[in-house]
Amino acid sequence: MIETFGRLGIALGLGLLIGLQRERTDARLAGFRTFPLVTVLGALCGLLAESYGGWIVAGGLTALALVIVGGNLPLLRGGGEHPGVTTEVTMLVMYSIGVYLMVGEMAVAIAICGAVAVLLHLKPQLHSLAAKIGDRDFTAVMQFALISLVVLPVLPDRYFGPYEVLNPFRIWLMVVLIVGISLTGYVAYKLLGVRAGAWAAGVLGGLISSTATTVSVARRSAQAPGAAELSAFVILVASAIVFLRVGILIGATAPTFLRTALLPLLAMFLVLVLLGWSQLRAPDGRAGALPEQGNPTELRSALLFGLLYAVVLLAVAAANAAFGDRGLYLAAVLSGLTDMDAITLSITQLVSTEQVSPATGWRLILVAAVANLAFKTGVVVMLGDRGLLRRVALGFGIAAAVGGGLLWVG
Repeated sequence: MIETFGRLGIALGLGLLIGLQRERTDARLAGFRTFPLVTVLGALCGLLAESYGGWIVAGGLTALALVIVGGNLPLLRGGGEHPGVTTEVTMLVMYSIGVYLMVGEMAVAIAICGAVAVLLHLKPQLHSLAAKIGDRDFTAVMQFALISLVVLPVLPDRYFGPYEVLNPFRIWLMVVLIVGISLTGYVAYKLLGVRAGAWAAGVLGGLISSTATTVSVARRSAQAPGAAELSAFVILVASAIVFLRVGILIGATAPTFLRTALLPLLAMFLVLVLLGWSQLRAPDGRAGALPEQGNPTELRSALLFGLLYAVVLLAVAAANAAFGDRGLYLAAVLSGLTDMDAITLSITQLVSTEQVSPATGWRLILVAAVANLAFKTGVVVMLGDRGLLRRVALGFGIAAAVGGGLLWVG
């Protein structure tokens, strides 16, 4: 009885949340009072269906559909311009959430409602995003959707080649994972526009590509030497986000390994964030231009990463077979110079198959990360301003020293 009242109360609350959002948009058909009633109706129908059968749910849905049609009749007869069907569809969704709340997992219903609320609230941003996506970006996204949703399921899920490490399905699955993370940052970049706060520039740069961000910022610093502080901040924060990105990859592919790797990754992340923050006294209050970013869903980029990942898999397996851990460290250094994703996933696979211990695995990833910092320092040497080089070299040097200390102590 108490649980039933609790679920009904949650249904009322979820309806109020959506109703408040719709009320703020001046929705004609339903608002702050109607949506709670619709959600509670769904919950009651779900409750009754447990005793009287599913026809109760179907009847409630039919009745709601008739109410929606009846509510729109005056507008249709008047010949006025219809504002859209968002409110009507949302009513049907909230009815379904109310039903599921009584017969399914409460957390799932709440999560779906939260997603609906965010989707409704972000209408201006989503329209703005659609307007900012050019034909090239749209074509690339559609190409990737086709490959990931059509080609991925038919790829063979078995191992081929030397060392039995090349699995087409799993290789492309990792491509989907990597591009998905980068795409998240790219969408946020499109939403924010070309100018945003320094924190946003660093975080989004790390999500999309810290190396590409370093190249872009370094080139810009050569043209505007007075922005060395801001440029160093963006590069250091973007490099810090790499460690969060690595943690996401490990957690998504080998959760048990993350327990061992989490502390050193978190330590490196915090060190680089603090080093970046030290470059600016008030980074939140200063605006900086976001580095120009390319669409990470380009077909060519996805295929290149898949090829790179396959090569790194073979190289790591060969080094492990021929030289043991010493060979793995050399492979980590070489692979980490330009790309952290491929070596992270390769080492994670070795840990998952128990060819490498978790303790050795996080050390290899940390060695690769330090090599990556060295590579980005070289980028600043070649492209950046001297003032930026001093700041970045000092920051990366301290981070590398911390990494060395973690390797020594660990």
